[in-house]
Amino acid sequence: MKKLFFILTIICSIGSLFAQDSTALKFDPTKKIMLVDAACGQCQFNMKGKGCTLAVRIKGKSYFVEKAHIDAFGDAHDAAGFCNATRKAKVQGKIVKGKFIATYFDLLKIDAID
Repeated sequence: MKKLFFILTIICSIGSLFAQDSTALKFDPTKKIMLVDAACGQCQFNMKGKGCTLAVRIKGKSYFVEKAHIDAFGDAHDAAGFCNATRKAKVQGKIVKGKFIATYFDLLKIDAID
């Protein structure tokens, strides 16, 4: 029984590493909303880095995103996933040391773009 509890604890801990912290990403009506391009920084924006990492493009410049994980919005390798497509998102946050620190991240539906 202890082994089962230990295994479940490990699985939940690993899963939480890849989950988006939904408590940190809340809309703030007092802050400006930005409409940005969102995608995998390495696959779509040609940014240097290892693996696949969520990034946004703001005023023509790309930034890796912190506080929102690439897989929190579905499979990044799906046809419409971040590694294969650039999507629009409404975001709030700020750029700190060359990274976009998200406080709100709302990925728009594909049909909502047109």
